[in-house]
Amino acid sequence: MNRLLLSAALCTLAGPALAGPAEGRFSMSLLGGIDTPVSGDVHTGAISDIPDLGPLNPALAGVGAQLRIESRGHDRVYGAASSYGLEFAYGFDDRSEIFGHLRQANAGAGRVRVGGAYVPALATELSVFGTFSRYEAYTAEVGYRRYFGESGWARPFLAGRIGGTETDAIRATFEIPDANIVIPDAPFFDKDWALSAGLEAGVIIPVGGRFSMTVSGGVQYVGDLSGDDSAIGGLGLASINDTGSRVSVPVSISGRWDF
Repeated sequence: MNRLLLSAALCTLAGPALAGPAEGRFSMSLLGGIDTPVSGDVHTGAISDIPDLGPLNPALAGVGAQLRIESRGHDRVYGAASSYGLEFAYGFDDRSEIFGHLRQANAGAGRVRVGGAYVPALATELSVFGTFSRYEAYTAEVGYRRYFGESGWARPFLAGRIGGTETDAIRATFEIPDANIVIPDAPFFDKDWALSAGLEAGVIIPVGGRFSMTVSGGVQYVGDLSGDDSAIGGLGLASINDTGSRVSVPVSISGRWDF
């Protein structure tokens, strides 16, 4: 990748190229990068009294506990997601264009300590862990991009976009290892669409007459997911998945072909 960027930079120093927006010109881009969450919870916190753990583990019949669940963010559960996508754009002139893109982001399953279960009979708190299935989201957005500087050379730009993101269903397995309690593969979020929007800044680097490279970074917002409390509502935890929104910082590099 470093060699590719160096080659692109040398080409721009050698002289002006034609790549980039122009009146009536269409373009197609292939992009890839990472999407790092900086805000937003996978679940919020809650405190719930469980008078009898027997239904979860018959050996603990008659023993009560208090679940103390803490909020956990996308950054702790999933971390950075890989992303790739396809974009089409149409130029109004050599400084502005509208575009539409499709993008996929995915991250592997994550396991974290989500809180504790205080057992008065033992005068101790036992750790509660949650394992959440992989995060996979599909985004469709439209936007406007504005370029600065002279056409044909490396040029910075700013862009804004809005659309929707469909996130695949997420399931969760909750465990209290020290009490031999497992709630396996519980529904947590349904597959559904949410509003998404973003802002980005970057630079386009012409490489040839109709090809250029683009490097960009920005901020992305995805709204709340659709919670499913069918497996956890009976434990007094129905509200912990009334969330799921995500603010992230996407960084991407793309190859662009102008027609």
